[in-house]
Amino acid sequence: MDMKLDPSRDDLPLLANTSHILVKHYVLDLDVDFESQVIEGTIVLFFEPGNRFEKEGGSTEETCQSEANEACKFRMPEPCHIPVTDTRTFSSKVGCHDFVICGKGEKDTSGKDGNHDNREQASGISSSEYCCDTGNAGSEDFLLVLDCCDLSVVKVEEVDVAAVPGIEKFTRPPKLRNQIVRELVALPADRWREQLDCYARCSQAPGCGELLFDTDTWSLQIRKTGAQTATDFPHAIRIRYRTKPQGRSVTWTSDQSGRPCVYTMGSPINNRALFPCQEPPVAMSTWQATVRAAASFVVLMSGENSAKPTQLREGCSSWHYYVTMPMPASTFTIAVGSWTEMKPETCSSNDLATERSFSPSEADFRYAGICGHMEYPCRFQNASATTQEIIPHRVFAPLCLQGACQETLLPLVPACLAAAHSVLGTHPFSRLDVLIVPANFPSLGMASPHIIFLSQSTLPGRSHLCGTRLCHEIAHAWFGLALGARDWTEEWLSEGFATHLEDVFWARAQQLAPHEAQEQQELRAGLRWRRLQDEVQNSPKEMQVLRPNKEKTGHVSDSGSSVIKHGLNPEKVFMQVHYLKGYFLLRFLAQRLGDDTYFSFLRKFVHTYHGQLILSQDFLQMLLENIPEEKRLELSVENIFRDWLESSGIPQPLQRERQAGAECGLARQVSAEVAKWVRVNRRPRKRKRRETEEVFEELLPDQLVLLLEHLLEQKTLSPRTLQSLERTYRLPEQDAEVRHRWCELVVKHRHTGAYSHVERFLQEDQAMGIYLYGELMVSEDARQQRLARRCFELSREHMDRSSAQVVAEMLF
Repeated sequence: MDMKLDPSRDDLPLLANTSHILVKHYVLDLDVDFESQVIEGTIVLFFEPGNRFEKEGGSTEETCQSEANEACKFRMPEPCHIPVTDTRTFSSKVGCHDFVICGKGEKDTSGKDGNHDNREQASGISSSEYCCDTGNAGSEDFLLVLDCCDLSVVKVEEVDVAAVPGIEKFTRPPKLRNQIVRELVALPADRWREQLDCYARCSQAPGCGELLFDTDTWSLQIRKTGAQTATDFPHAIRIRYRTKPQGRSVTWTSDQSGRPCVYTMGSPINNRALFPCQEPPVAMSTWQATVRAAASFVVLMSGENSAKPTQLREGCSSWHYYVTMPMPASTFTIAVGSWTEMKPETCSSNDLATERSFSPSEADFRYAGICGHMEYPCRFQNASATTQEIIPHRVFAPLCLQGACQETLLPLVPACLAAAHSVLGTHPFSRLDVLIVPANFPSLGMASPHIIFLSQSTLPGRSHLCGTRLCHEIAHAWFGLALGARDWTEEWLSEGFATHLEDVFWARAQQLAPHEAQEQQELRAGLRWRRLQDEVQNSPKEMQVLRPNKEKTGHVSDSGSSVIKHGLNPEKVFMQVHYLKGYFLLRFLAQRLGDDTYFSFLRKFVHTYHGQLILSQDFLQMLLENIPEEKRLELSVENIFRDWLESSGIPQPLQRERQAGAECGLARQVSAEVAKWVRVNRRPRKRKRRETEEVFEELLPDQLVLLLEHLLEQKTLSPRTLQSLERTYRLPEQDAEVRHRWCELVVKHRHTGAYSHVERFLQEDQAMGIYLYGELMVSEDARQQRLARRCFELSREHMDRSSAQVVAEMLF
């Protein structure tokens, strides 16, 4: 793609002043209205002063541009006709049982959590253009800044936590509100249930004074008159707000059965258009959420408990979820729709025993070592959890996909979970939901705490694509969620690891013999090598660097604000450089050290750093410190930074390896098949009677992808050859990766007989169809261009916003 970089358009500001004050817990209480396409309600935030609050009496280098222009006008909200105590949490819609942590008949499945999308942004930290001085300057009030976009904020107020009955046990008289919150957030991990209950009761307390607030494009700014430091600022505030139908954090659409649904799809702006929050990853918090919707809908969410609906009144149900593992707010995920739980046709008692859930309250704690993270109920300290190969899991999808899910997806989940455990050990999270999301989902998968979204494109064909993608998303439970990147520029720390581990998990899930696993992984490495070469030729050099901030990686401004370079660039979503270069670096290290040494270290690394944020040097330094001197082979952190992480293009060690390496057996088999097809294509239409027919071998899905990529390099293929190719491999029935390459062949050779396959792909496989739109347009064939525009018009209303923007630029 011809990508044009524009910092004013492409950079995403993170404005929350996390160095001054940190959110420790969110309590959300929301109503989902499909008729108006709005989510509205309240969010209560519980704070503690950040690590720099002592310095707030001094000045910082940053200045608030809006304040300098005297345009930063704070106001009391317009009169709210709802009484202060009649917040949504006190509404007649909500029974007292809405905040029960473990409802009747519901198993407590405490576990840990984190979300990945897979959607970390590559970035750079810079530019005071967006940054505000949020400390105290002279006699000015302290300014709380939250990341916020596309929200209508109605009211902000301090919460009178001292009015909660029984709260006095948290502090000695006098019952100072901020002291109560400090005691509440500091409760030890073994009192997590009591802590969640107290958070819930505090969130329902009456307000004790409205706060001044204002919003701009990217933030919500809040003051309390007379509170000059973060220590003085209220430690519990309630924000009443509503989302907007076009808000960029959630997508309102229809599922494959035509029923309405809404879900967070891994937006570049993360969750700031769903609720006001602190987005920088350093703001690790827990949360609990009560969500009400019409009784016909199922609410799925990042949560440790497998929530069941509570009937509130006729036609309305309430769902409650919670997490006890501190995670960045960007990992919060929700999906509301007419989802159907897909259950296997048979389930043995052995399966049920294996999938038993373990909670902190019943844990047999055996401390193998002190964890390095902040205190929470940790599965790595739970002896029963450490041996649990398959965590409890559920699969949801629209009813029309039930057959495909039962045939393809359901059998894979336990096998892939067990494979992951065999490689990395303890599952960081106590349970897992898997949801097949609507057709407009912009990628093949996304991992979040306790929930994975998969595209419908993973279901057709054999189980290969579904299995590999499921393994990739399961790997994010460790890398991307339980261990997160402290600096979002280092996206490779999640995507590189997940890409490398998906091959290892998938080989074990298939129970392949070692030589078979090696062959399969070599073939996939060859495919990724081809992809990486294409990527570096067609993307800006500055976006090919895995550690673009170099020695400034992890640095933020004095307030904690920063800027994510290229975070809003719509074309960045489709780049794979961080996946591929990260994968090849880890593959290089595993080969140099040997698999046994490398994966033994990786388990140790996970045990050391789970629940924490990391930088590249944390991984590399520990790796080199934990391997024998004879295996280091002149490896150093500095050399790896130079060769792999801080340069654009193809890393030199990888270039040398690929030039010296020979084709694996599976790739050689493909080369032989390609030669047969080239001979077939050269034959005249009228052949001699005695001419021998070519006999084609059956190929694996990855082999088919490689075969079609090789055939794409042929200048011409006749319609007769293309028809024979389609029949021989039943290409329309293959998985989406294979069908994508087939559609490329159809477009390149203007094979009109298969244009319907291209149309189907663009409609049903939107996560992978963007490139095809470009191919249809550059061909300068009028019929193909009409096809592209017709498909776009049919899809654009429900298409992911970034995808639609990129396609529109191609077409018009």
